[in-house]
Amino acid sequence: MKKQLKLGILALGCLGFLGVSGPAAADEITVTSWGGAFSMSQREAYHKPFTRETGITVLEDEWSGDLAQIRVQVETGNYKWHVVDAGTAATVAGCDEGVLEEIDYEKLGGRERFIPGAAFDCGVATSAFGTIYAYDAEIYPEGGLQPTTIADFFDLETFPGKRSMWKNTLSNLEIALIADGVPPGRVNEVLASEGGVDRAFAKLETIKDQIIWWESGSQSVQFLADGEVVMTTAWNGRIYDAVVNEGRDFVIVWDGQGVDFDVWVIPKGHPEKDKAMDFIAFASRPEVMAEQSKYISYGPTVTAAVPLISPEILPHLPTAPENSKNAFTVDVRWWADHVEELNERFYVWLAH
Repeated sequence: MKKQLKLGILALGCLGFLGVSGPAAADEITVTSWGGAFSMSQREAYHKPFTRETGITVLEDEWSGDLAQIRVQVETGNYKWHVVDAGTAATVAGCDEGVLEEIDYEKLGGRERFIPGAAFDCGVATSAFGTIYAYDAEIYPEGGLQPTTIADFFDLETFPGKRSMWKNTLSNLEIALIADGVPPGRVNEVLASEGGVDRAFAKLETIKDQIIWWESGSQSVQFLADGEVVMTTAWNGRIYDAVVNEGRDFVIVWDGQGVDFDVWVIPKGHPEKDKAMDFIAFASRPEVMAEQSKYISYGPTVTAAVPLISPEILPHLPTAPENSKNAFTVDVRWWADHVEELNERFYVWLAH
């Protein structure tokens, strides 16, 4: 998802930022996320307005989503990050492990302000996104044969050519099972059942030699734009950004999409936890959160922010009725319990 590239909103000098100590730290906060169009959306919606209101400079970093990157900061006390945009599985696992701070929802106006499933004990969901797949309409033009289902992504005979997928197990296993005939409404049940994981890997095996693996959200779009692949899985907002801001003729296939959240978390024991909470509280204001959808097509998690979204954007959100009628919601609890062992198996599988 994400390469270790450190960026500063106001200066590239933040490359040397290693912690919260020192005289400049009082006026800085480091927010770590996934890069590309998504980080840009957060920069415009959250970081710049937060700086204008508080005078605190927001520095940016990127990470791979591996909980070990937070764990080492907590264990050593060398905190590089104040706030991290994490996946749901990492949020639950990190809370269980004790490497993430519990959220004080009194500072956020209460859990009830958030849509169902968005208020975690150790994290606050900031946006809802969909893992989808997309193709270039120049390769499959309108009026001709076009992919329309998740099964088509695995159909090398009808749609030959390289595909691209995230170099991770999360959502890939569910997508594989749905392509293998499992109804989206039962996919979490089947994945958790005996033989479910084996079945998912077996389906992935059918296209393994045709997959180019992407590791960052921007890579997924770039592979498609460069013609290296005929279709790619991606986070829906990345494709939307490429269409709206880069003029790409990409088409999203919503069939079998996986709906999940991005979540703000704070490393456990952070000496500037209060400052981190102030940032999260600011970003959770309805009028602030609604701004993000102007830059990327992800859904808000604060109920009061929904009416503030432009009607032009609503049809492009993963939670829109037409887009989510054949979707699944990621089973956060199950993934938190299994993500590390499954990723280990995944990398062994990749090597053979």
